[in-house]
Amino acid sequence: MTEQPATVASLKHFPLPLFAAVLGIAGLGLAWREAGRVLGAPALVGELLLLIAAIVFGLIAIAYLLKWQRYPAAVAAEFRHPVRSSFIFAITVSLTLLSNALLPHRPDPAGGLWLFATIAHLLLAGWLVRRLLLQPMPLATLTPAIFIPLVGNILAPLAGVKLGYPALSWFSFSVGLGLWITIQPLLLHRLFYGEALPPKLMPALAILLAPPSVGAMAFASLQGGRFETPAWIMAGIAGFIALVLLSLLPRFARLPFAPSWWAYTFPSAAFALMLIQISAARPAEAHAVTGWIALSAASVIVALVALRTIKAAIGGHLFKPEE
Repeated sequence: MTEQPATVASLKHFPLPLFAAVLGIAGLGLAWREAGRVLGAPALVGELLLLIAAIVFGLIAIAYLLKWQRYPAAVAAEFRHPVRSSFIFAITVSLTLLSNALLPHRPDPAGGLWLFATIAHLLLAGWLVRRLLLQPMPLATLTPAIFIPLVGNILAPLAGVKLGYPALSWFSFSVGLGLWITIQPLLLHRLFYGEALPPKLMPALAILLAPPSVGAMAFASLQGGRFETPAWIMAGIAGFIALVLLSLLPRFARLPFAPSWWAYTFPSAAFALMLIQISAARPAEAHAVTGWIALSAASVIVALVALRTIKAAIGGHLFKPEE
């Protein structure tokens, strides 16, 4: 095989987990959009963030397609990796979030994008479950990143109900919820009693916050925007996990930067969006205050991780072999 030019050599190490950046930016954009509707926040902030998320998705997708073309062996190795392969599914989750972004402006294209992303994610999740049934992985390889492929469909109702697909929204939600309930005990067993996560994977603990936060909003969407008992249960679980993660903040702050830091972003944005939606469903000053606090925290997290990513890219430290 002909050696690639030095100018594109670093592309071989383009990190697949960088697709999580789209999740974090888009999730924050949706949270700011909802804050504009519920809390009186500037509406333009959310729309700008969602536009940035779409641009970032396009840039990352182009870069990864070039990597696939020039370094197919490196891409194949990532697809086989027990942890990094989960971030392949961040592509379809990103498209689901972008369909939410597009919905108020162009409902028809948003519907087509949502259908494609939802069905593709269901098919890929089914393929992964089949593979795990036939080729089980060691429990030590189980990390919170597994929620991206197997629980990602829990997002579907956020736009699906508004687009007029209640049946498919219920189906996707049920698949994601069922797999979350099944995998969560196994994951906690591995985290509590197995080997400690290596430092570069510690940020993935934040992903534990995403399923209950999104699940609460998804169930509320399926109930016409009403937060009923199941949604409140999931919101309570999310609140407890948020408190645990907050207690780990000093530990997170000591970790060296890695693309895995983007794992902090979407869960924090989803939690903020959930609190803002609760404020809309149950108007109260306390709810509004907690919504603003969570939104501010999520904004700081996304900004910090984005700045560190840009700094690493400029310094030539972002695209390097995995240690």
